[in-house]
Amino acid sequence: DFRSVDVNIRVGAAVQEAVGSPVDLDNPDKIIQVEIIFNKAALAILDGSSEWRKMGFGKRPSTKFFERISIVQMPYLGSMEGAKEIGRRIGRAVQAYEVKELVIAPNKPVNAFELASFIDGVWEGIESRFKIQKRSYGRIVKRIEVHVQDLYQLVRERRGEPIIVFEPEGLQLRDAAIKLKEIILRSRRVSFLFGSREGIPKGIYRLADLVIDLAPAITLPTEVAAPAALTAIYTALNMMNLV
Repeated sequence: DFRSVDVNIRVGAAVQEAVGSPVDLDNPDKIIQVEIIFNKAALAILDGSSEWRKMGFGKRPSTKFFERISIVQMPYLGSMEGAKEIGRRIGRAVQAYEVKELVIAPNKPVNAFELASFIDGVWEGIESRFKIQKRSYGRIVKRIEVHVQDLYQLVRERRGEPIIVFEPEGLQLRDAAIKLKEIILRSRRVSFLFGSREGIPKGIYRLADLVIDLAPAITLPTEVAAPAALTAIYTALNMMNLV
């Protein structure tokens, strides 16, 4: 017994031996494909461009954009278990995008044990995703940095750098696109600010370059906000051919 895959491997080896051409599985010029259907064999010679691939010609790595983004996240606090689980989800998400850093930024005194539980969850999430990336990516993967800083102090220190707040009072993404383009083009680091149960304090809005509402009339869960924003902003800039 044999399968189409087995035949394809044998045929590929025979063609390579006969022709002497190198095999390029990522960007082949031609593809020889064999399909076995019951007692019939079908042979096709396809153009290499017909093959779906992760990084085809014309694609640019999105990591160049994400490595400039600093995620500033107010911690999710409450029950120890809830804080840890939300932290775990946030950690997995930000590591998946390989952003520049994650800053956990409370805006007032918080329960130290709940904060510790949230941070433990963040670390677990980052580590679990990082291990998968190292195993499956054919390139070097960066484990993101994690810091803790008071939200107001962070905003004060980063005056002069672009700060974007994601809250329901903001502009729709389409209305913010032109200014967003200007911000991204001139910046080495852009801080994305996300609230938790309470949201980003409105006083910070005045210091932000942009306030964006990703989904009008919808309140995004804490663990969804950062990955949703990263995907939406990248897609908008990519459509403008900026990333």
